[in-house]
Amino acid sequence: MIIDLTSTTSAEIASALLKARRNAGSPAMGMVGTIVVVVDEASHHDAMKAANEAGREHPSRVLVAILRPGRGAGGLDAEVRVGEGIPGEAVLLRLHGELAKVPESVITPLLLPDSPVIVWWPGGGPKVPNEDPLGALGRRRVTDAAATRRGSADFTARAEGYAPGDTDFAWSRLTPWRALMAAALDQYPTKVTGAEVVSAKGNASADLMAAWLQCRLGVPVEQRNSRGPGITAVRMFTPAGPIALTRPDGAVATFSIPGQPDRPVALKRRNTSELLSEELRRLDPDDVYAQTLGCLVEREKMPASAKTVSDVDRRSAQTAAEKAAARTTKVSGKAASPELEAAARSGGGQASSSAQKSSAAKKTAGRKTAAKKTPAKKASAAAKSARKSVTAKKAVAKKAPARKAAAKKVAGR
Repeated sequence: MIIDLTSTTSAEIASALLKARRNAGSPAMGMVGTIVVVVDEASHHDAMKAANEAGREHPSRVLVAILRPGRGAGGLDAEVRVGEGIPGEAVLLRLHGELAKVPESVITPLLLPDSPVIVWWPGGGPKVPNEDPLGALGRRRVTDAAATRRGSADFTARAEGYAPGDTDFAWSRLTPWRALMAAALDQYPTKVTGAEVVSAKGNASADLMAAWLQCRLGVPVEQRNSRGPGITAVRMFTPAGPIALTRPDGAVATFSIPGQPDRPVALKRRNTSELLSEELRRLDPDDVYAQTLGCLVEREKMPASAKTVSDVDRRSAQTAAEKAAARTTKVSGKAASPELEAAARSGGGQASSSAQKSSAAKKTAGRKTAAKKTPAKKASAAAKSARKSVTAKKAVAKKAPARKAAAKKVAGR
């Protein structure tokens, strides 16, 4: 059921929700919370769809607020949706003029009583979510740094104004990556000497991943760029070889541990509704996220040498990348992806300059030696040919008298 309301009020919207529930035969609400979505006109459809899909696991009242500030008189238009495949309730709110500057006055009367409130900004969100008028209503405030142009600068501001309940989809995307890397060290406890994170340029999740690894392991963590999508590889370097999680195609990853066979891991890129569902499962403060934000700020102040792995670790990464490329070709029967082949050629990064110079010097010396030997080989071959020619002439001269005698005998007969 869809009910359109123009030039309405919060009280009329609440009455329309109650009437719609009764007409649907379910006067009891049976919802676990309220999701407030702050979005613009262009992306409100995708945001509402994601919130409704997340509501299948967590039935909620979804309030989508489209703010249209201006100088004109304030106004409110609404669209109430109940049923029609929606697990809870959905209300699309368009706030005009002066009313858009005080959205909390419209949202507050529509919140479900005695239930948590989650505020979500699909388009990035404010620098300090807790200080936003709508953010102050939420127990959980969800932003998405990937939707902003400068993810690192955005995290710096949020680290300074962090409040319990703040989180970000860029951090949620790292949950399976962090779980697998932590499990690897449980299965293979060893000393880690360095790490690297490979991702598409400007990936906000990669910045958080590097900060988390450096904060937890206390070793240099280097970031490198690839063609993506998203994060394509995370490696922890150990004396026995790298512990690597490589995902060049954005769907299936290869989990490598020294001394053990490689394992394929389902690691597809999750959509927005799956990320939102994860945040709805846990509403308590995320202390690890708060610590990682602080580590990210400290990491940005570090010199470049503190964020670069050693040549020994780089060579071990090269060997691992070459093996991974060969495995991909053998298993699938197709050539490895350009990212994997590039990693194999570059050793997961830039190979040691001294090793490159040494190899080039050896090749040059080999060419010079071959050039020196070529004239000697030609002269030797010419001498052998001349000796064979002289020997052949002598043999012919010796056989000539015998041939003449034989010819005379034949003539006498």
